[in-house]
Parts: sequence; structure tokens; C-alpha cells
Amino acid sequence: VLVPTFDVDTVLDAARDHEASLFFGVPTMYSRLVESPRAAELARLRLCVSGSAALPADLHRRFEAASGQRVLERYGMTEACMITSNPYDGERRAGTVGYPLPGVEVRVRRDDGGPCDVDETGSVEMRGPNLFAGYWQMPEKTASEFTDDGFFITGDLGRFDTDGYLQIVGRDKDLVISGGYNVYPKEIEQLIDDVPGVAESAVIGLPHADFGEAVTAIVVPEKGSATDEAAIIAAIAPGLARYKQPKRVLFTDELPRNVMGKVQKNVLRESHAGLYKGDEDSTEGSRKS
Repeated sequence: VLVPTFDVDTVLDAARDHEASLFFGVPTMYSRLVESPRAAELARLRLCVSGSAALPADLHRRFEAASGQRVLERYGMTEACMITSNPYDGERRAGTVGYPLPGVEVRVRRDDGGPCDVDETGSVEMRGPNLFAGYWQMPEKTASEFTDDGFFITGDLGRFDTDGYLQIVGRDKDLVISGGYNVYPKEIEQLIDDVPGVAESAVIGLPHADFGEAVTAIVVPEKGSATDEAAIIAAIAPGLARYKQPKRVLFTDELPRNVMGKVQKNVLRESHAGLYKGDEDSTEGSRKS
């Protein structure tokens, strides 16, 4: 059942009227559905599936409480279709994208090419019969995206837990390097999203004279929320090393997204690129003096 735009009531009406049994959505849709007083109507569905972007673990749990549905989250990309999935029968673990599908190999590697240990973050690579042959008429790009042994470099960062569930922690290009330390935005976003009064967040790195990049959080507050920058930083500080804590928390009504519902962090970086220019000027002044 196709609807022209995503509207909670329209979708719920369509699911009811057409006796739908499946719902496929992106995290933004689940975020809006969970706030609806009609969320419990989804209990009659056989399955709810989430993809396109990581579903926050807290939203996963909230949606289950509101609708009775435990979302099945999986992971894929245009170049390989589906790569991993939480099980249909078995534990659908919040914050993870499950196991590699049959016949698909997935590994996580360090920058030096060595295999990552359990719970160690690295580059996600895969190969299997579902993988594409290469980019059309782009041999150089194709060569750069494959390893010598035929694994495709997804560009995602992830880690396996002790039970073999894969967790995607972000895109390699979204990694923040602050003061020489690697900072994975999703770790910080999960803590911020758990703060009362926060609807969602995005963490980015912005140019900074001293740190190289400064960890910066963009937050969408819940309607009527009185939360502020100091409250959010204080709430997440106990769970984060000092270098991971945001230097600034900015607020916005909504995050920019593409047609697939993914947050466009490149747009946020461009919009706020000069945020720390004053810090840079003051730093240069102190150096000259």
C-alpha cells in the first residue's frame, strides 16, 4: 500500500483498511509512530522491519512498549542488497543489525588490516553472492572499494558483540578525530537521545584550531521541552571520556534528511562550519602574544 507522504494517521488508516500484515519503515517513521496514541493498533501486524539508518536502541524499546511490536532491524546497501539481519525467530537485539545472512561473509578490520576483537570498532567489509560486480564505467572507484581478497569495503564502522550480533556505529566519513582521538558519533548520540526532553540528535565534527575537529551535537528537543545545553552535557558526562564530550550543543527543529530518511551530516557540517572560528582567532592571538 503506497501513500504519497508519511503521515501517521494516513499510514495507520491504510494498514487497517487493507488488513496489512507487514510494515517497512525507517527510524524517523518509528519515531513518529511511537508518539501516536494509536501506536497500539500496530499490534495486529505480523512484522515491523526497520532499515536505511540505525534504529536507536531506546526507540526500539519504546516502540515495543507502545505497539507490542519488536522491530526486526537489518542492514544492507545498494551494492549488496541485504547483508545482515536480526532473526525472525529468535532474539531481535536492540541496537544491532543481527547476523550475516546465509552465504554472506562479514568481517570487521582495523586500520592496519588486522581483524578486530569482540566489541572492537573497525571497518565493516563483506563478500557474498549478493554483492555487485562493480561501479558502472568506474574501474578506479571499483578497485579502491574492494580488498585484494574480494571483500567490499562498505564505508561503515561497526563491531561484533560476544554473541555475533553486528552493531553499526557510523560511517567512516562521519568519524570525528578530536585531539588525535577517534570519536564515534553514535556512542554519543545514544546517550543524548536518552536524556529526557530530547527527541533525536546528530553528532558531527567541526573544524577547530586546537582539536582539529570539535565534537558538536545538534539536538531536536521534544515539543514543550525545556532542556538546554548545560543540562544535556551534564547528563551525558558521566558516561563519556572527556575527549568525547561535545564542546557545544546546538538546537534545531528538525535534522536534514535525504529521501531515504538518513540524516545528512554533510549538510550539518556545512551549515555550522564556522562555529569555532572565534575560538581559532583567540587561539591565534594567544600564540602571537
